[in-house]
Amino acid sequence: MDGMTENSTRADLTRVLAGKASALGFDELPVPVRELARQCVLDYLGVALAGAQDPLVQILLDETAEAGGSPQASIIGHSERLPALSAALVNGAAAHALDYDDVNMAIPGHPSVAILPGLLALAELKGSSGREVITTFVAGYETACRIGAALQPGHYNLGFHSTSTVGSFGAAAACARLLGLDTEATSMALGIAGTQAAGLKSQFGTMCKPFHAGKAAQNGLLAARLAQRGFSSRTDIVECVQGFALTHGPDFAPEAALATPEAGFHLVANLFKYHAACYFTHAPIECARRLRDEHRLIPDMVAHITLRIDASCDRVCNIPVPVDGLQSKFSLRQTVAMALAGVDTASLGAYSVENAGDPGLVRLRERVKFEWQQGWPQTLCELELELVDGRRVSAHHDAGLRADNISQQGERLVAKFDALVAPVLGAPRAREVREMISGLDDVTDIRSLARLVTA
Repeated sequence: MDGMTENSTRADLTRVLAGKASALGFDELPVPVRELARQCVLDYLGVALAGAQDPLVQILLDETAEAGGSPQASIIGHSERLPALSAALVNGAAAHALDYDDVNMAIPGHPSVAILPGLLALAELKGSSGREVITTFVAGYETACRIGAALQPGHYNLGFHSTSTVGSFGAAAACARLLGLDTEATSMALGIAGTQAAGLKSQFGTMCKPFHAGKAAQNGLLAARLAQRGFSSRTDIVECVQGFALTHGPDFAPEAALATPEAGFHLVANLFKYHAACYFTHAPIECARRLRDEHRLIPDMVAHITLRIDASCDRVCNIPVPVDGLQSKFSLRQTVAMALAGVDTASLGAYSVENAGDPGLVRLRERVKFEWQQGWPQTLCELELELVDGRRVSAHHDAGLRADNISQQGERLVAKFDALVAPVLGAPRAREVREMISGLDDVTDIRSLARLVTA
């Protein structure tokens, strides 16, 4: 670690983070962290396979395939092979197309979808082992979360899509670690990533949101490969004057980046999705489902709906009148209405033009009123219903609490994976992919996994 310590100051933050990423070894990873990394790989490939036929993915694939290039890496769910940079872009967009990928509130955003597409494309090109993939993924994941924590909450609240911006740093750190870059070269890679990083929350509900994830993966991979070739950059890009932190938000706390997270790894706080919508809709969905089940509600029994949630969510997932499935994923009103009406919010088909315009759901979502809260966790919600018979019922849920039991979480993720992947690859092949990821520590060449997830 070149003598760097947790007491390093703001002036060398980028270098400290680069040193941490470049020095991380597989043997330093506790068994639960390795298991969580495998779960992230499983979930990433599941949502990517399910999203591979989305129109936005086909547009990106058509564009990149037309340009051509060396067939270095696989395209998930397709037969084409493209340059690693193109594969990172397309696979990243595919995995974020359904907004069903994992979350970490330190960023806040979606770490795996920003890191794994470029990392796996590079690993496929190099013929890397499963252990190398696990190690380098964790190195990138921790880097992204540390930088995200240092920018909270102003960066995201200002309008930047952290999956894309902060995710670019994580992708660069992961790919740099896989390339074996030292602290200096990794610092260069972070600098190259930082000057590319972009993405705006105003694009939520459009094809650009998944595009952001693909760009983060592509930017990070490109940054690491250029750094390996000697491409120059500032090595203090996060903290320098006119650097990333000071130009991308009002809050910068380098000590947050250097703080030791729970159990020593930010990965321990990873959150998986079980509803195919923006994560800030999940607590309201859970509240609505609970009230519906406990009180045996049907929509006509509900007179008024009061939703209490942090005011920052208004700028993330409050499309009031969604017109299609993509916009519905970013509509608190629509997702609450769907949950109260018994629509399966885990089903991909539930987010559709038909449901967005369904008269019953429209009537229900129009009954939703907001009481915006200040300083609440964005994952916390209170939902109160006034019923037509005069009763008031309420529920409270925080979707930001990690699973206590990693093994049980794994079982839930297997069910999610099978539901997403079996219709695409068939049940036998889906099981084969699962089994290979379960034994990822012993996979000698990641290309064997890449072959399984192509069409």
